[in-house]
Amino acid sequence: MKPQKLAACMGLGLASLVTLASEPQHMPESVRAAAPLSAAAAARFASLALSCIAQEYPNKLTHSLRSDADIAAPRQLTPAFYGCYDWHSSVHAHWLLARLLRLYPQALFAADARAALNKSLTAEHIAAEVQYLTADGRSSFERPYGLAWLLTLCAELRGWHDADAQRWATLLAPLERQAALHVSSWLPKLRYPIRVGEHNQTAFSFGLIWDWARRAHDENMLGLLRVKAQLFYARDRACPLSYEPSGEDFLSPCLAEADFMRRLLPSPEFARWLTVFLPTIPHDGAMPWLPEGIVTDRADPKLAHIDGLNLSRAWMLRSIAKALPARDLRRVALLASSDSHAAASLPAVTGEHYEGGHWLGTFAVYLLAADLAL
Repeated sequence: MKPQKLAACMGLGLASLVTLASEPQHMPESVRAAAPLSAAAAARFASLALSCIAQEYPNKLTHSLRSDADIAAPRQLTPAFYGCYDWHSSVHAHWLLARLLRLYPQALFAADARAALNKSLTAEHIAAEVQYLTADGRSSFERPYGLAWLLTLCAELRGWHDADAQRWATLLAPLERQAALHVSSWLPKLRYPIRVGEHNQTAFSFGLIWDWARRAHDENMLGLLRVKAQLFYARDRACPLSYEPSGEDFLSPCLAEADFMRRLLPSPEFARWLTVFLPTIPHDGAMPWLPEGIVTDRADPKLAHIDGLNLSRAWMLRSIAKALPARDLRRVALLASSDSHAAASLPAVTGEHYEGGHWLGTFAVYLLAADLAL
């Protein structure tokens, strides 16, 4: 699907062309980033979160039973984050609502979003979440993906000068501390990176946790992540991008690693590292470069992951391009590939199938709203 058709389908409107006046004459005068998040699209994505945030079933529990006493309904086990099929999807649905409410405080969905966050984020609910997370046998619960999204939600609220947001941030603080503690206790013991395309992948979650740690001024966490970046990724060579995707990926191991490393390295140093890590990125403006993933059945919860892969690739490709020096010729291919991946899957974020509807809205918002000034 071409970007023009994508815009019409989503009702988003294309992004203004980004003029790269300082770049060489033989580069295109402009390159197109993903279309911005319009109010209409924001309302659509908010509706996906609002429709599932209190929907308890179907539900996929990641729940360790210590005795019969641990057998309970999801809303009793984790009363703040029990909807949207699983804990991590519920957490990032809350992030979606917070981000969209922050961007569009006067939108028609704003009152419902605020009410939903008020209902979930209460002192009683968060206390129960802390009790659940700190119980024996749960040190690896939702680690690292769900914990990374929990910290991302906390970072969103920390940076939002709104009375409700600050109250929610205060209420979440005990759970935020426990999530950070679980991560910081785990990192020194983690000897090897996890290079998969699903929840356990380390690179993607490290990126989210890094962003939170910078917002929270957690120097200990930043230091731990720097150590792991050096140990796990700094010397990597020729990442086998041609092996991707696996059949159920929603994250790219190669691109997520690059997206994490661009956060840590100065632009010139990152450019040199990327040359060795992904040597196949075209330097001559050739496009398209990276084929999009093909979804064969959006009603299958695992096969639908490929839509998430296309969306996460789209934002990672764009972020990697922006982290390169302005005159780096690889930016054209990276941004063109970002556009084609967004075009492949943004129109599918409709909620037609709950298998994707309960989580893909978050990936769409992360893609389209990542660069908007707040």
